[in-house]
Amino acid sequence: RVRLRGTIDAVSGDTLRITLRNGDKASAVLPAQLRVTWLIPAKPTDIAKGSYIGTAAIPQPDGTLRALEVQVFPPSMRGVGEGTHPFDVAPGSTMTNGTIGSLVAVHGRTMTVLYKGGEKTVVIPDGVPFVSYAPADRAALTPGAHVIVSGVRAGDAGISANSVLVGKDGLVPPMGLVIA
Repeated sequence: RVRLRGTIDAVSGDTLRITLRNGDKASAVLPAQLRVTWLIPAKPTDIAKGSYIGTAAIPQPDGTLRALEVQVFPPSMRGVGEGTHPFDVAPGSTMTNGTIGSLVAVHGRTMTVLYKGGEKTVVIPDGVPFVSYAPADRAALTPGAHVIVSGVRAGDAGISANSVLVGKDGLVPPMGLVIA
């Protein structure tokens, strides 16, 4: 799997050209079955016990996770990526997706994320961005839009994309910009 994070320069036929966050240029082939999804702002109050969420986070010495961002999934995405896995946002970072078992707002915010085979306690510092998802189509792929392209290597052609997250109305996807 490959992730490209950057800004769309152009879309030509089935090719997406982007400038990566480090300034390099990249391209992705867009297959007919491409999934395109808006990334939209969310708020902490969008989360309740039973909500399905994801969080990129950094493990802490006490065993908790310190959230770098929080994704509030719509009901249609329940179960996506469930569990805790290494993530490529920062050295040692993880992505944990699961159901909220508890949410406490004392001295910051703490939530328990439950998933098959385990649970994690996540501390959400003030200022951590919250996002959610909404349906989109290829019309969302416009120059200047901030994107995260997921796919597989396709030789010299860059990558073959299977999904593109597009920041709606200029939103910059936080899962691509946070470095601890």
